[in-house]
Amino acid sequence: MGQRDRILEGLETLCQAHDVVVEKRGRGYSLLSRRTGAPVARLRPTDDPEKVQVLWWNGERWKDPGPFGRLTMPVDQAVEYIASEPAFWIHV
Repeated sequence: MGQRDRILEGLETLCQAHDVVVEKRGRGYSLLSRRTGAPVARLRPTDDPEKVQVLWWNGERWKDPGPFGRLTMPVDQAVEYIASEPAFWIHV
C-alpha cells in the first residue's frame, strides 16, 4: 500500500465525523469544509513515510499551526490533533 493510500485512509473518519472533503493539491492534501468550501487543514507527506506535516489556514495562507515551527506526526495522530484543535475550525 502506498503512502497516498495511508493518508487517505487515515482521513476517512475525520471526513465523515466533521463533514470535510480531501483534495490532492500540489504536494499535499487539503481538507475543506463540505458545506462552505473553507480550508480546514493541510497534510504534506514527509521524507518519513509514516509521518505528515500538519498545516492550518490562517485566513491568507497555509502555515505551521503553532509557535514552535514545523509539526510532523503520524497520520492518525494528525487526525486527532486536527479534530480536537479549535483553531482548525475557525474559518469553517
